[in-house]
Amino acid sequence: MSAIPKTKILVYDFSWGRDICSSWQCGPQCEMISDQTRVLNADVVVFHIPTAPDLRKLNKRRGQIWVAFSMESEINYPRLRDPRSMRPFDLTMTYRMDSDIPAPYFGPGTRDHLCHTPKPKTANAPANYFASNSHDRSGRMNYVRELMNHMPVDSYGRSLQNKKLAEDKGRDTKLATMGTYKFTLAFENSITPDYVTEKFFDPMIAGSVPVYLGAPNIDDFAPGDHCFVDVTRFKGPRELADYLLYVSEDEAEYDAYLSWKTKPLRQSFLEKVDLVAKEPFERLCEKAHQMQAILPRRESIVSAVIKSVQRRLGLSE
Repeated sequence: MSAIPKTKILVYDFSWGRDICSSWQCGPQCEMISDQTRVLNADVVVFHIPTAPDLRKLNKRRGQIWVAFSMESEINYPRLRDPRSMRPFDLTMTYRMDSDIPAPYFGPGTRDHLCHTPKPKTANAPANYFASNSHDRSGRMNYVRELMNHMPVDSYGRSLQNKKLAEDKGRDTKLATMGTYKFTLAFENSITPDYVTEKFFDPMIAGSVPVYLGAPNIDDFAPGDHCFVDVTRFKGPRELADYLLYVSEDEAEYDAYLSWKTKPLRQSFLEKVDLVAKEPFERLCEKAHQMQAILPRRESIVSAVIKSVQRRLGLSE
């Protein structure tokens, strides 16, 4: 028996410095490629929306599946919510939970690290802030700047930097630093449903309380009760600062924000994790196999209907 050929998934022109083909798995029945000259041979072509080419210049092979991929906000890249721009695509693979293949900023690894015991809070300031992305459609820079007028905030990123890391070994250093603060300002660069990035989850993994500004449905992503401070519940930076300073001085009030770590995680959160337990490209491969299995049957049905109509009209040979 001859082996079933692997489904070829071409990641087209991903030019943001990340080698998806080697860092994300797609399962044993698929092969991920990046050679654009093989576009007509690919079964699935994944286009990274922020860097996607003009699709009008490309030919789509019959039966080929085109996928719109983005983990960036639709606020920063409106093409994601433009029906005409999205029409050429058969599937979506984005941060949105209603995508054909959801690709959020969390997964089993997030779940497994959330319940780590918090470390002692040794930082002099009550809150820290990490942000370097120049995109700011949420107004976070101005908000944090004003917040700094009312309370101490140690800012380590390129945005509003007033503190530097002694050494920077990447994410491990970031998490270790966050863990020494009672609060972490977790401000997204844009505000839209489901756009919940690592900014929300990293502080909780580190044992700090996220002060969150971002997705309006953020509570849907919370792994526990009373595990974050919602910025939108305050009239402005001054009121928020007063609250954070009050909680930071009241041991019982602060500990209440970490008590979720000693309890079972929310079932709604666990269900989301189960939904995305496999890598996005592995789930894409499974979806592609399903579509490829359906297509021949669909074409057979359409062909049978056409022949039936032809016979009734006396047009059959």
